[in-house]
Amino acid sequence: MIFKGNVWKFGDNIDTDAIIPARYLNTSDPAQLARHCMEDADPDFVNRMKPGDIIVGGENFGCGSSREHAPIAIKAAGISCVVAKSFARIFYRNAFNMGLPIFESAALADAIADGKEIAIDSAGGTITVSGSGRTFTISPIPPFMEQLIADGGLMRHIAKTRK
Repeated sequence: MIFKGNVWKFGDNIDTDAIIPARYLNTSDPAQLARHCMEDADPDFVNRMKPGDIIVGGENFGCGSSREHAPIAIKAAGISCVVAKSFARIFYRNAFNMGLPIFESAALADAIADGKEIAIDSAGGTITVSGSGRTFTISPIPPFMEQLIADGGLMRHIAKTRK
């Protein structure tokens, strides 16, 4: 899979309340959640981002509660994937379960600026900063996990494989 988009950079310890504030958890409708994605970290985020853009975070992205609403909101907003220095373990698992690709790269997170365009080759294990020739290495997503993402998450993958 290749992901290409502009970077929206966030810092360390972006918790699930910053990703989707608890005041909006009275719904699990992806479209409703998408309208409030990253609202407490950047109130105008959903109005400025474009489908296919990429969130880059610092350490411990997705910490806090174990709610699946956070990766659902990110994915439904149109973000193609998230790159961070590290992820909270429950967010890491929830992201794959919901079909949201995520990658760890401390080097990219330290080197990239907001608004830069990057391209991620998930199978090849590289992130390239457009126009700069700079490339960063990431661990490729294993083929079975890529299939899980392509199928739209764990539940859709299971439904597809049981047919």
